[in-house]
Amino acid sequence: MTLANFALMYKTKHIEKSYALAHERYASLGVDVQQALKNLAQIPVSLHCWQGDDVGGFENVGAAPGNGLAVTGQYPGKARTPDELRADLNLALSLIPGKHRLNLHAFYGEFGGKRVDRDQIEPKHFANWISWAKKNGLGLDFNPTCFSHPKAADGFTLAHTNKSIRQFWIEHCIRSREIGAAMGRALGKTCVTNVWIPDGMKDTPADRVAPRARLAESLDAVFKKAISPKLNLDAVEPKLFGIGSESFVVGSHEFYMGYAVSRKKLLTLDAGHYHPTEGIADKISSVLQFMPEILLHVSRGVRWDSDHVVILNDDLLAIAREIVVNGFEKRVHIGLDYFDASINRVAAWTIGTRNMIRALLIALLEPPVIKIAEVNGDLTTRLAMQEETKTLPYGAVWDFYCENQGVPTGENWVTEVKRYEKEVLSKRN
Repeated sequence: MTLANFALMYKTKHIEKSYALAHERYASLGVDVQQALKNLAQIPVSLHCWQGDDVGGFENVGAAPGNGLAVTGQYPGKARTPDELRADLNLALSLIPGKHRLNLHAFYGEFGGKRVDRDQIEPKHFANWISWAKKNGLGLDFNPTCFSHPKAADGFTLAHTNKSIRQFWIEHCIRSREIGAAMGRALGKTCVTNVWIPDGMKDTPADRVAPRARLAESLDAVFKKAISPKLNLDAVEPKLFGIGSESFVVGSHEFYMGYAVSRKKLLTLDAGHYHPTEGIADKISSVLQFMPEILLHVSRGVRWDSDHVVILNDDLLAIAREIVVNGFEKRVHIGLDYFDASINRVAAWTIGTRNMIRALLIALLEPPVIKIAEVNGDLTTRLAMQEETKTLPYGAVWDFYCENQGVPTGENWVTEVKRYEKEVLSKRN
């Protein structure tokens, strides 16, 4: 037996032994660990393609995101082509347990070197992405790209005062829905197509009503054609403020909440789109009283910047718990949304996604005594157990899950990313 094989055998035995002890500890609290792991494997997370190339897309190489988006950092090795981006994603997905999804923006299409404006995009421009997703057993989600374009240069799209510009973006969003439906049809997995626009003003507007009336009218035009919910689900995404729209965002939370409920659309809750001290976990059970499904964009806000890599903090744990403990796994579509160019981009995907899955696992392992105590009015036991569960051995269960899913345990995935950086990323100019 080689030294490497001995080390692997030792590691596996250590993981299994730790898992057995953790299983016993959780069982003593009424937790079925095996069922928790089965449930975890059924919850997909939608990785966001734009982490891999700093929200650049493949229309104009080197174009800046603009219109309320800013990517910081100059870490070497970003993807320059669709093939490079898919290769990077392949590595990230090999380090993440479970089967998941990919969230694409419209300007990540492949246009064969031709100029195809956004009101002319078609499913054929995403054929390679669909083939890649099918080969890997993934679902796809989609977004119209209403930024980084001359017709969005003044920060307005669907709410623009110019009717022809509004119509351009309406057509772009209509075609995006059709592309989403084509993805859903080809893959047999429903696509969620999410509409976010940057429309707003840097300083105090004189008229807040007219832009919102125009936005509602434009959205109605976008969604006029019925599409089977088996193929595509429509979502709308609010924001509190953005760069260049600090004083007024047309598509506020209240606007889109009303629109989603009245038009039967999904509401997107982005963890970085609210006040820095405001979490979205509490919103989940509120909005699901009035709509069947929602979309989450899980991010991490730090002061004004809303798009840091997701870490295993209290905000993330609260989001995961609201989904799991209330049985919302089938009603909440989980997507990630951050872009960090200050660290290895594949590592950013891996860190954030593994943390999202790990938070879901912790929620799935919550002892039932906590809710039972609350129902019985025993708030002392509730608080005591909420605190005691924070040191339960979920890490041993996580390592066992990763091992059984065929991905690296613990920090071992970092070695693979560093190898890839040396052999692949470092050679990109």
